Formats: sequence, C-alpha cells, structure tokens
Amino acid sequence: MSELERALATMARGADEIIKREDLAERLKQGRPLRIKAGFDPTAPDLHLGHTVLLNKMRQFQDLGHQVIFLIGDFTGMIGDPTGKNVTRKPLSRDDVLANAETYAEQVYKVLDREKTELRFNSEWFGKMSAADMIRLAAQHTVARMLERDDFTKRYAAQQPIAIHEFLYPLVQGYDSVALKADVELGGTDQKFNLLMGRALQEHHGQPPQIVLTMPLLEGLDGVNKMSKSLGNYIGISEPAIDIVTKTMKIGDELMWRWFELLSFDVSLDELARMRQDIASGALNPRDAKLRLARELATRFHDAAAAEQAIAGWHAVVRGEGDTSLLPQSDVAVPAEGMRLAALLTAAGLTASNSEANRKLKERAVRIDADVAEDAQRVFHAGFEGVLQVGKRNFVRVRLVPA
Repeated sequence: MSELERALATMARGADEIIKREDLAERLKQGRPLRIKAGFDPTAPDLHLGHTVLLNKMRQFQDLGHQVIFLIGDFTGMIGDPTGKNVTRKPLSRDDVLANAETYAEQVYKVLDREKTELRFNSEWFGKMSAADMIRLAAQHTVARMLERDDFTKRYAAQQPIAIHEFLYPLVQGYDSVALKADVELGGTDQKFNLLMGRALQEHHGQPPQIVLTMPLLEGLDGVNKMSKSLGNYIGISEPAIDIVTKTMKIGDELMWRWFELLSFDVSLDELARMRQDIASGALNPRDAKLRLARELATRFHDAAAAEQAIAGWHAVVRGEGDTSLLPQSDVAVPAEGMRLAALLTAAGLTASNSEANRKLKERAVRIDADVAEDAQRVFHAGFEGVLQVGKRNFVRVRLVPA
C-alpha cells in the first residue's frame, strides 16, 4: 500500500461518507498541508465522547501533517442550528456562548495537539459584517433550496413554525468555509446539508469547493440513541477516570466494536478484525477487550496512572480482586438523624429514586463493602465510609458527612 493509500485509509476510517474523495486524493498529491475545518457551537459547557468522534478524526489529520482548524461558532451559537430538531432551538445569549466557548477551548486539547491546532471564532468575520453584507449572503440561496433540508421539510409539512433566522444558519456555517479557505470540512451525518452549503458558497466566491467528510453519530451508553447529555447516555471527557472506566464497561458487546472504530487510536482496523475473530473463537473474553478500550479512554482524558488506578478499582469491586480504597471517594451529606439505605443509594446517584432503591434491595442486588445488604431499614450516619453497589457494575465509594 502506498503512502497516499495509507493516508486515505486513515482519513476514511469510521467515516460515513467522503464527498469528492477523488478531489481529496488530488489535493494530497500536491504535497501541501490541507486546511481541515470542523465547527463546534458552544451550546453546552462540557464535551462528551460523542463530540470526540470529530476531534479524533481531526487528530488523525494532524498526525498526517495537515493544518487543523477548530472553529468555535460563537456567532452561530447565538442563532441556534435546528439540525435534528423539529422545533426552533432557543438561541444562546452572548454570555452563555462565551462561557461555554472558554471551556471548549481547553477540553479539545485532551485530543488535539495544542501546538498544531488553529483555534478560531467565527465572530472574527461575522462581527464585522454589516446588515447589507448579511443580506447579500442571504441572496445567494433560495427558500426552495432551504426547504430541501430534511428537518425544514418535515416542519413545513407539519405546519410547525420556521423562523427566518434559522434559514441563515446553513449560510453562515457555509460562509465559515469561505473565510477559512477550507480544503476539507468534517461534520456529523446530520450536518450534511450545511457542509454542502460550504461547497456552494466557496464556488460562488471563486474558491475550490471543499471536500466533505461526514462522521456517524456515536450511540450512547444505551446503544440505541445518539450520545446526548439530555438523554443521560453519555460519558463526559472531564469525568473522573473511574467513571469513564465503569461506564465504558457497561456498554453492550456489539456497541464496543463501534466505539473501538470511532474512538480508538491504539487499535488498528486489522487488529480490530483479529479481536473479533478471537472473541468469536473463545480465545478472547469480551470483558478484556472492553477493558482495553476503557483504559485507552481514561488514559487519554487523564493519564496512565489515573487509568490504572481506575481499572484496579473496577477489578476490586466487580471481580473482588484488589483494594477498594483505590476508588475515588465521594462525599454524601446526611442529616443529623441519619439516612436510610434506600435514600442513601439515591443520594449517592446509584438509583433514580427511593422506590427503585427499595426494589433493588428486595432483589438482593444491593451490596455494602461486597456484602449483600440484608437490612433495608438500616440508618447511616456521618462518618460512615464504604463501597455501595447496585447490580454488578454500578458502584461508588462514599464518605458520609454532616449536611
């Protein structure tokens, strides 16, 4: 395989679609660093593994010697992209956008090489645009063309409101590619319409249209829905290493392969195929493969020492091997009169409600320091320390403190 073919294979790993792949090959042959753009609207302060699918692809481009541009949509974030929504998204205030953008700018360097990343804000050019400039931009597309976008089509057919400013979003995102002279733009599959808008606007401005590379949307912990904070099926990249490990170990075996393909740097596609064969033949336990992924993710977002401590803590609780004191400790406030076990499990985040906790107690699915909880009426007071566990893989080491 030639160097060009290897580069293309790396760029294509996990990708859903590469629009004008032949143009990508031609630009690579020119031997110059390509300008790789991906935009992120700072709609929430923290990033999760779903966001890193694009960041990982950007890092692969960096490692191949290309110029990566991490674009923070501080201007577009105030419009609100309705992609994937059937209602108008509430625009963010300027203060919200700036606060979220500040945390984004630091978190991305857990994946990207800080020294090789060009960090930009699209208010750099939109902040200078006059109303006349924005009208000229809006004149470059028709309402009919905008209504070809799937979510707009559905909302129009259902007689749901579409605000005029929402039509501006694809144009504004597309113009970002003009301003940055992008060779390649990365985005999720739900961004395809906006990414193609960038190609059209670049052509209008006399630039070579960018190659579009779309990445699939990562399924969350439930294995069904897109990873999302609102659904609670996510792993935040700033979460403690033990949480990254324990949550990763809970995913289904089939979802594990998807995560390996989209999130791993350490496991090549060839090795991934061999792992599949080894599991199918019984030579490899799926648990061990999953632990490898959990270790890689915890190391990336923390460090090797924190990852190993988290793995050891997981073994101590789930397999009864090792010292549970390796687990990080969480403080839980309790009133002077103490707290019954069901309420404590809920306060510790192990159950969603006291009724669920009581159900788990009746099922004998609750353990305290590895022993099955026999007394559901037990009251816990400040000063107690131990490991609470619900089910096989849902646990936390707690210290009770006065409320």
